[in-house]
Amino acid sequence: MDVSHLLDELNEAQREAVTARDGHVLVLAGAGSGKTRVLVHRLAWLIQVDHVSPLGILAVTFTNKAAGEMRERTGQLLQVSTRPLWIGTFHGIAHRLLRMHWKEAGLPEQFQILDSEDQQRLLRRIIRDEGMDEAHWPARQAQWFINARKDEGERPQHIEHLDHPVTSTWVHIYRLYQDYCNRGGLVDFAELLLRAHELWLEQPDLLDHYRKRLRHLLVDEFQDTNSIQYAWIRMLAGSTGRVFVVGDDDQSIYGWRGAKVENVQLFGRDFPDVMTVRLEQNYRSTGNILDAANALIAHNQSRMGKNLWTAGESGKLIQLYTAFNEQDEARFVVDQLQQWLDSGRRADDGAILYRTTAQSRLFEEYLLRENIPYRVYGGQRFFERTEVKDALAYLRLLLNPNDDAALERVINKPARAIGEKTVSFIRLQARESGLTLWQAANECLSQGKFATRAGTAVAAFIRLIEDMRERMKDWTLGNQMQGAIDDSNLAAHYEKEPRERMETRFENLRELVNAADAFILPQEDAEAGLDELQSFLSHAALEAGETQGESWDDCVQLMTLHSAKGLEFPLVYMVGMEDGLFPHQRSVEDAAGRLEEERRLCYVGMTRAREQLVLSYAEIRRMHGSENFCRPSRFIDEIPAEYLEEIRPRTSSRQPWVSARPSPVRGGANTEWPFRLGQVVAHPKFGEGTVMSFEGSGEHTRVHVNFPAIGAKWLVLAYANLQAR
Repeated sequence: MDVSHLLDELNEAQREAVTARDGHVLVLAGAGSGKTRVLVHRLAWLIQVDHVSPLGILAVTFTNKAAGEMRERTGQLLQVSTRPLWIGTFHGIAHRLLRMHWKEAGLPEQFQILDSEDQQRLLRRIIRDEGMDEAHWPARQAQWFINARKDEGERPQHIEHLDHPVTSTWVHIYRLYQDYCNRGGLVDFAELLLRAHELWLEQPDLLDHYRKRLRHLLVDEFQDTNSIQYAWIRMLAGSTGRVFVVGDDDQSIYGWRGAKVENVQLFGRDFPDVMTVRLEQNYRSTGNILDAANALIAHNQSRMGKNLWTAGESGKLIQLYTAFNEQDEARFVVDQLQQWLDSGRRADDGAILYRTTAQSRLFEEYLLRENIPYRVYGGQRFFERTEVKDALAYLRLLLNPNDDAALERVINKPARAIGEKTVSFIRLQARESGLTLWQAANECLSQGKFATRAGTAVAAFIRLIEDMRERMKDWTLGNQMQGAIDDSNLAAHYEKEPRERMETRFENLRELVNAADAFILPQEDAEAGLDELQSFLSHAALEAGETQGESWDDCVQLMTLHSAKGLEFPLVYMVGMEDGLFPHQRSVEDAAGRLEEERRLCYVGMTRAREQLVLSYAEIRRMHGSENFCRPSRFIDEIPAEYLEEIRPRTSSRQPWVSARPSPVRGGANTEWPFRLGQVVAHPKFGEGTVMSFEGSGEHTRVHVNFPAIGAKWLVLAYANLQAR
């Protein structure tokens, strides 16, 4: 039989994997090494050469898109229908099994699947029915606890809580929830896998049937499997199955959602005589990018080891830009992107990768300013994010309590016992009386139209807004923003969410405070009579209202490093390369675990670039309302100097670039700095302080002064009236 069409396009290592003997195979597939091609050709090889029945093959991957691509490419290669093949996601195949064997699985024939929102709604009802305080036992946290336990294969009776009051309560909620699901024939996503695994355990005859039938198991993205998925594969394989797994321990970046990179190493221990094949030839990136990525990932101790290489050219050196601050960083990136576009390249050939979603704000702002189309991949624009809109709604009420949309958004966020029934009553009164919601609520209070509990809650909300407005009227915009977040208890509200989402929301709220603190009233707004608060809210609304590009549009791609996995671009910017930001602060102290995962995330980011990779960091970054001196990411130091081209030498202090945000212009300002770094100066309102740095030049110069009484402030020299001491 002529099988040249299965091998001609493959390199030596790929052929070795595709034609492997009848046994267990571990393919360590480096970034850009053609793992999907190997999986598809292996599948075709089993059918055409080893004469394995398509009914005897199970291929599992992690997304419906990847499963569809595998099915389509296999069909094209074999020129036959792929319908008999079991190709799908873990959840999809588990669902198929449970539909076929619902009785053996202890389910009703017409069982229903709960999506994430339905699951959360059911948990909320259970918590309420138990008379528990939702503020202390939020449904989202219960959902996270239950799904995490199911991913570990644990039922309520398996969890040791040792009468710990918190853990035992979550276990109690888990038990009530599972009882409710069992009575109603409901199955959530995590239950699909756990129930399918229990099907093997509790039905040995059925397990034996599938072991004889599905003798060849192919698993994609093996480094992303969790405990229950690995146990499921082991159970199905038994002693007769042949398991072919493809993965890359250097690209395991989802430990925070249950993925176990250890499964790659366990595979060789749990399965006998495993053949290991390393795919190291990269078809994506230039030599310099690959050599730098290899040097970086070599610092991880718990890895199986491989070295990416390319038959292509060495390419350009990796550019390293040392920005003065985060605005300088954004300006530099956008200026370079504009040059890229001017050279005739496409916008969607460029990507900006960052560690946290909050970092997108400044890049969005500068791209908008230059009219460069962009898309936030897999996420919302900064000013459209829920927590940002919530916080801004409180500022809108400070400015105008008759803003009905803002009032409806936050009257019960955080929960303050003002339910939908009460809000509907206020709406009705407003409509009948021709009033705003704020006016109608006050009128109902004065006329005693509310029930006692509802009236108390509405009155407390109105006092909150009035007290905030009176107390903050002379505060700076940044302090108003922080005060609104603090006084409204929004942070406490978001603490109820799963840790990863909670931290993302907190980062976005902190970035919102930074945005407000750095905001300078544009000259045209000042001439129009707007104050800082009015101008800032208008600015936020206009940015949120701009429609971002669709996936098919030619626009610059903005995304987190996690979202970038599986993608590639000719030009990649990895921004915010600072210790505490990337690697993230919570990982720095855990060198054996989280820090290694952060390094793998950096490796993933670097290997997204095909032609040019640019790294950047800021010497000073505004965080938590103040300027902080930043240390370059340790990952930069782990890249050998011969692969780096420093666009701007690192120094402890130097003249910064001009700030990109326009400042008010006033005649007569000096073009030279009137003070030196470290000099003590006096401000008529803030008292004495020390000059830390400058930004800009001429009439746009800003000076950064640390005042012991109130902290660090950026001041425009044309306005500040500073006196040397």
